[in-house]
Amino acid sequence: MSDPAARNPIGTHVLVGKGLVDGAVANADDAGCETFQIFVGNPRGWALSAGKPAEDARFRDLMAERGTRVFIHSPYLVNLGSPTPATYERSVASVAHNLKRAAEIGAEGVVVHTGSYVLPGNGPSADDSQAMRQVREGLLPILDAIADDAAPWLLLEPTAGQGRSLCAGVEDLAPYLAALDHHPKAGICLDTCHVFAAGAPLDEPGGATATVDRIVEIGGPGRLRLIHANDSMDVRGAFKDRHQKIGDGYIGTEAFAELFAHPATDGVPFILETPGSRGADDPDIPLLKKLRAQ
Repeated sequence: MSDPAARNPIGTHVLVGKGLVDGAVANADDAGCETFQIFVGNPRGWALSAGKPAEDARFRDLMAERGTRVFIHSPYLVNLGSPTPATYERSVASVAHNLKRAAEIGAEGVVVHTGSYVLPGNGPSADDSQAMRQVREGLLPILDAIADDAAPWLLLEPTAGQGRSLCAGVEDLAPYLAALDHHPKAGICLDTCHVFAAGAPLDEPGGATATVDRIVEIGGPGRLRLIHANDSMDVRGAFKDRHQKIGDGYIGTEAFAELFAHPATDGVPFILETPGSRGADDPDIPLLKKLRAQ
């Protein structure tokens, strides 16, 4: 029987604090992580924080020795659909920088929110065509630059549908991936709270299975690379991005058991972004490990 921790390593987003090894790795160990996610700069700022080569190498070697898979989350400000030229240009630069940092530290991928668009008046005639052109023009050169098989993935994370989202929920992945010519380095990060907020029936028996089936239909095999495992404080279709602890929200535990059992999640890590999930005594990582074992 295959090792369940190898099939679906479980972890959470951890703070870097004292550094990649003394901070992030120590925090991940305290939380019982088999995988983890970090920011490599200020998540709410535009500064492109340079790494320290010696620390990068120490971290990269340690993670390779352990076989630990690490992911980077891009800053929250990134919005490739923004009508503000400065925001768009900074977003493109930020994505490219985070992918560069991922390669330097040996991270497997960079998670990027798929963005939103705002047009003057925000009226019924507004459409997202210009924003999608920006996504294409901004991301395709970056994707082409990481076309090597060993390079980190760019992981597209659909949003919860708040505002004028360019990609909210599973169905919107089709035009988004089409805009990127279904590039082989454009992966998908499934955030369970987000897709539930956008209408996915994860709270129904078979709903999580059907959701992953549809992702595979749209993206093809192997494109689902990461799952953000989050319950939801709000009901299905509320378009609210409010994460809840596993089993304490409206999604419930059965959806996560279905996700672990799905053939398309073979090799896909599960990373928590739930309240308190980075705490040493938090129940969410042990609960996911229990659901995985079932």
